Amino acid sequence: MDVRIQPDRLAETFAALVAIDSPSYGERQMADELTRRLRALGLTVEEDDAAERIGGTSGNLYSFLPGTLDLPPLLLCAHMDTVAPANGKRAVREPDGRIHSAGDTVLGADDLAAVAIILEVLEALAESGAPHRPVEVLFSASEETYCVGASAFDFSRVRSREAYVLDYEGPLGEAVTAAPTILEFTAEILGRASHAGFSPEAGVSAIAAAARAIAAVKSGRVAEDTTLNFGCIQGGTATNIVPDRCQVRGEIRSGCHQRALDQSETVRQAFAAACEALGAELRYRDKCFIRAYQIPASAPVVQRYFRACRTRGYETRTVTTFGGSDNNLLAANGITGIVTPAAMHWCHSCQEYTSVQELTAVAEVTADLVLSRD
Repeated sequence: MDVRIQPDRLAETFAALVAIDSPSYGERQMADELTRRLRALGLTVEEDDAAERIGGTSGNLYSFLPGTLDLPPLLLCAHMDTVAPANGKRAVREPDGRIHSAGDTVLGADDLAAVAIILEVLEALAESGAPHRPVEVLFSASEETYCVGASAFDFSRVRSREAYVLDYEGPLGEAVTAAPTILEFTAEILGRASHAGFSPEAGVSAIAAAARAIAAVKSGRVAEDTTLNFGCIQGGTATNIVPDRCQVRGEIRSGCHQRALDQSETVRQAFAAACEALGAELRYRDKCFIRAYQIPASAPVVQRYFRACRTRGYETRTVTTFGGSDNNLLAANGITGIVTPAAMHWCHSCQEYTSVQELTAVAEVTADLVLSRD
């Protein structure tokens, strides 16, 4: 039996989802609409307690479709939130099939294109009656903010050991098989205030200590697979007061988890040395949001995707990204997944776009994965 993806219906679903405001931590309306659509297709839907745990309006949505083939289930994953400017989005469809926003907001193809694609695959499956694997669906909340929604999800409820996360800006045939650890650090320096004109010697400049530490540490690309960025610095209250407080925040990314931890320790030591030299106090903390993973190209989850793409004429290759996704959380919880294209371009900008043709093509390949018997 053929599973026929309907391009117009898919485009209409996408446009309807785009019209729903779903910024990070504010996906309530989106979750309600997706719950309605999934239940209409006969799937069970459960929402977890992530909203309360992360301070958002919606939890993660978990859904299950029983299979008619006696094969292990597959997990399809996408996220419900979109980056700013996200309110008042509207999908504008051109005669050639290109879809973009009105220009004053993002389109939200990241990741609503993926959400619409998954819904279309499920609907096409129901219409066809074709034998298929069991399918689990996870629509996560607040992925754009370091995957905090998926971080609050109980992955023990997931039966699948393999997953496809539709959240990649790239051509069909490419598969993201490696992504980094992302770690954020905060160095808070406590000095001593004094009048900068009358008694500067009595003060301890927290800003001077911060500057000394930053100068002592290489930033930017510090290794082939590791970056360090000092992104925010705040301190001081007036130009005539020796600043007694300064806070520096930054980010470390590395394809090797231990290297990210080691780099954070290097930063901590530099700030500790600077503070000791000037007589300041250091309060340092770091937080690892997502952990690096690497999936071998020989893994069945990769080869299944490659076969589906090659059958439809797409060239295949594995790629490494320096961005995180919910797949980092899947990997950390023992689920072998890859990140696949989701028909989105120029993400995180008001120039973001997709097309009916590409949405359809991704939906066809995704359907093939669910129908696969290997």
